[in-house]
Amino acid sequence: MASALHSQLLSPIKANRLLQTKICANFHHESLSWQRTLASTNALSVEMAPAIRGRVGRRRGAVRSKAAEAVNLAPGTPVRPTSILVVGATGTLGRQIVRRALDEGYDVRCLVRPRPAPADFLRDWGATVVNADLSKPETIPATMVGVHTVIDCATGRPEEPIKTVDWEGKVALIQCAKAMGIQKFVFYSIHNCDKHPEVPLMEIKYCTEKFLRDVGLNHIVIRLCGFMQGLIGQYAVPILEEKSVWGTDAPTRIAYMDTQDIARLTFIALRNENINGKLLTFAGPRAWTTQEVITLCERLAGQDANVTTVPVSILRLTRQLTRLFEWTNDVADRLAFSEVLTSDTVFSVPMADTYDLLGVDAKDIVSLEKYLQDYFTNILKKLKDLKAQSKQTDIYF
Repeated sequence: MASALHSQLLSPIKANRLLQTKICANFHHESLSWQRTLASTNALSVEMAPAIRGRVGRRRGAVRSKAAEAVNLAPGTPVRPTSILVVGATGTLGRQIVRRALDEGYDVRCLVRPRPAPADFLRDWGATVVNADLSKPETIPATMVGVHTVIDCATGRPEEPIKTVDWEGKVALIQCAKAMGIQKFVFYSIHNCDKHPEVPLMEIKYCTEKFLRDVGLNHIVIRLCGFMQGLIGQYAVPILEEKSVWGTDAPTRIAYMDTQDIARLTFIALRNENINGKLLTFAGPRAWTTQEVITLCERLAGQDANVTTVPVSILRLTRQLTRLFEWTNDVADRLAFSEVLTSDTVFSVPMADTYDLLGVDAKDIVSLEKYLQDYFTNILKKLKDLKAQSKQTDIYF
């Protein structure tokens, strides 16, 4: 059966090579086994892997024999439009998606990997937690029963190969969503991912976008520039703790956005039927360089940062050295992504048209100044209170 599936996927790609985008056709040699699942819509087979087919049962006849075109079978029991599955619910963005969905009255199911420390905070919020693993396709179908919309916030862990979750896992997730009759799919991608085929993660994001379009699912792709939350651990905390802050000498500018705003805009887009099938890019009000972010943190913290600058030339050399060893290939892939972030580029887009499309006032989007000011104000107040409590314990009668 595996060889039959392989031939079904391989032959359409050979027959439709000209219809594939150049970026997906030029994968690295070691990625060919998973690149072969890419093809244009009229050449895509959604016959599931044996383990998945065993779970979806009667839906396994979803491939047209004449053109191998993906179709939905007759619908089964109707599902509520408010039922959603959040994949990657414990992540920086995922948890904000869950909280926003619950606040807006959605029935939220969270797909999380089995873990020693259960995601009890999701249950405490009112969500349902189901255990599954994108690297194990046979665990996915059961999580989608009774679900209307899938919101994919997942990404691979730093210690695992990028393609395991971010490509192979996402292909399995999308194929399963198609076979299970999921009515809407939200995928988060990276801004400018189509312009950097030399970076595996960005290349994978772009190819996943194309794969999602080719499958024919009703979907929304949202490209992101950067999270404000990531700056706390990278700059704010080290400055407060008087530890080294790592930066580069490149003038890259990134329009960071609060993940709470990303979640809010996501659900506005989700309810707007005119946005189905569209590609949106979310960016913050202003693009910042690394040095500007550090300077802002220094001012708000009231103390100087101990900055260690890493030249981009060293980063490039490190990437080349790691390519010499097989076990560091994934390190090199992540360094390649870092190199893009440290190049002379701007990760931002004008948001006026997007705000108009979503009916959002630009004044309601949190700026980085406001976000960091609130953080430092709260943290410094807590530190002040702790210091006062510590002094009180030194008083004896």
